[in-house]
Amino acid sequence: MKVRGVRSRRKLYGRLVLGDMFEYNLKYTIRLRRNTLPTISMFYGIIILMYFYDNKKHSILHIHAEYAEHAASISIEDGEVLTGELPAKNLKLVQAWVEIHKEELLADWKLAALGEQIFKIEPLR
Repeated sequence: MKVRGVRSRRKLYGRLVLGDMFEYNLKYTIRLRRNTLPTISMFYGIIILMYFYDNKKHSILHIHAEYAEHAASISIEDGEVLTGELPAKNLKLVQAWVEIHKEELLADWKLAALGEQIFKIEPLR
């Protein structure tokens, strides 16, 4: 029996088949990103993330902030934008959040550098 279309092939065994490698790779990439870039906080549409083992790539302690199509790496020590950009209003919110939660961020950075599970941090209210 010939099965047509991606949806039909998925229904065949309830999982992806080899013909759907693009979709498999996309799902694998998303799953991999979730495992390497845990969300530590979310507020006002801004997502705050921290990589595991990121100290080998960068020596500056930092977080990653995403808002819509914007993304930036922000220093934990002084709130300075290292790479990328965020809208000014959102950048100020992230910088205020970093200042309030600096000690918790430093503790999470140490855990992430060792590859251990990090803790969620209260959002800005």
